[in-house]
Amino acid sequence: MTKTLIKSLLLALLVITSFSCKDDLEYGPLVRDNRPAVPVTFPGATTFGGNPYIEVPAASGVIRFTLSIPASTGRTIREITRVAGPTTAVNAGSLNTAASIINTAPIPGSGTTATFETTVAAIRTQFPPAANAQTYVPSANPYTPRELAFIFLVTLDDNTQIVTQQVRARLVP
Repeated sequence: MTKTLIKSLLLALLVITSFSCKDDLEYGPLVRDNRPAVPVTFPGATTFGGNPYIEVPAASGVIRFTLSIPASTGRTIREITRVAGPTTAVNAGSLNTAASIINTAPIPGSGTTATFETTVAAIRTQFPPAANAQTYVPSANPYTPRELAFIFLVTLDDNTQIVTQQVRARLVP
């Protein structure tokens, strides 16, 4: 009796698993990469694994990110609509949070590129160190970089909006 029951359970398990391996595309966007049709890249930024970054002198640095889309897409960048930051916890939802918004007006694009520029001093004025101690406190280890992170909402010429990946400005001595 127990052998029959075990065999029946194994057969039922085999039948269930054979029908559960359907093509992932049938399950919708939850199991696919969320990649925009028009990719936004950051020329001049370095990437090791995760987010692209630039290095900026902590004392007097100019933070400048150039956003670019491929010319082959036939699209142009109308504007950088919003910029959020500066903590490394910034994400797509931060673009809708008033406390995280860095720019107050759209930044116009030029063809397939647009440039966001600010300074470390301006970020420290807008987001005081007391509110972002994690970001600004000098490290006990001088080789540990401190980072300011940004995420952009880009509007193309056809009103398509793209949320970029997070990019970072590493503050170096």
